[in-house]
Amino acid sequence: MEPFLISMMIAATPFLFAGMGELVAERSGVLNLGVEGMMLMGAVAAFAVSYSTGSGILAIAAGALAGAGMALIFAVIALSLMANQAATGLALTVFGIGASGLIGQGFVGEALPPLPKLDLPGVNETALGRIVLGHDAMVYLALALAVLTAWFLARTRAGLALRAVGDNHHSGHALGLSVIGIRYLATMFGGAMAGLGGAYLSLAYTPLWGENMTAGRGWIALALVVFATWRPVRLIAGAYLFALVTQLQFYGQDWGLPIASQFFAMAPYVVTVVALVIISRDISLTKANAPACIGQAFRAER
Repeated sequence: MEPFLISMMIAATPFLFAGMGELVAERSGVLNLGVEGMMLMGAVAAFAVSYSTGSGILAIAAGALAGAGMALIFAVIALSLMANQAATGLALTVFGIGASGLIGQGFVGEALPPLPKLDLPGVNETALGRIVLGHDAMVYLALALAVLTAWFLARTRAGLALRAVGDNHHSGHALGLSVIGIRYLATMFGGAMAGLGGAYLSLAYTPLWGENMTAGRGWIALALVVFATWRPVRLIAGAYLFALVTQLQFYGQDWGLPIASQFFAMAPYVVTVVALVIISRDISLTKANAPACIGQAFRAER
């Protein structure tokens, strides 16, 4: 059970990064379906920088910048030029898949040493210490950023302003808020977080580059936001729940469960669909928490 819990902590990290970033973007009223593409660009950028410089810190920063850069492209097209957000996000994912494959073709087959893990003498010798404290810094960075984001949205004036433009952008504009400026920042924060999620995959989770290595995690992160009904604390819990399900495909057979391995492989996506169906049936819950202006273009009235 200990290896399973350790792997669950690790597997939840990219979901925390990408899911929390997308939650912030959506709470501002922006629907960015390009999470998968931003994660892939973050993954290849982080791997390339780490392979070239040997610096984990620079690699992590490069992953975040690559994701933010992709989000900036989305913001210009969808927010400034007012293109359809759903179509723009899908195009961003397709672009990210192709561009990351092109950039990373020279790194296929190469590997990196994994990020160093926290080593606390005496503590890491216990099972609880290995499960909770025996991970690399990005595991704790993801959890810390998730908690800080939850606090920011609930307890700060800036978080209130962000939620205000997501719930009613015309009222926010009438109050003097810069709707487009706030949405630009929220979108780029979401991109940076997605880039960090991708960077974690290529630097720590599987420290190598492989084309399309996110394997649908960006789509699960998008579903996770809806699963959490746009609430950060629920998203944190949901990330670990989805991570638990994803790890069953690796441990289910070892535990002797009489279930085909193919079922375990598709279990995360089945759980995603089932969760979305259940939540969509509770219309009152969805309406109470969903940003009212999500996906809607905004033009300041003159």
